[in-house]
Amino acid sequence: MPSVFSQIIKGDIPCYKIYEDDKTIAFLDIHPESRGHVLVVPKNEVDKIYDLPDEDYRALMDAVKKLSKHMESKLNARILWKVVGTDVPHAHVHLMPLDPDWQYGHTLELSDDEFEQIRQNLAFN
Repeated sequence: MPSVFSQIIKGDIPCYKIYEDDKTIAFLDIHPESRGHVLVVPKNEVDKIYDLPDEDYRALMDAVKKLSKHMESKLNARILWKVVGTDVPHAHVHLMPLDPDWQYGHTLELSDDEFEQIRQNLAFN
């Protein structure tokens, strides 16, 4: 069974996409820990980030770096990287703008309009 991320990549599940290239996709986390919380996902479905082929690992980290700089400039916030590897069996990196009100384990409840506004602000052109 494909992971939820593979289903998003195929377009079977909608997302608030902010970036895509031939090897990666980035979209807003639907259970964000801070406004602008983004997931960067390799299109190659591999469970653990350290098991990605070198080319896919480099592409993922290149996208993480590019998006972090982009997000930092758009949000005027430092970007935290998290690699957890337990919630979805598909390698991915969380990019989270540091928010002074952030609390560990707390997620935000955002409306579709709020997600769309964030998506438009962060969309990588």
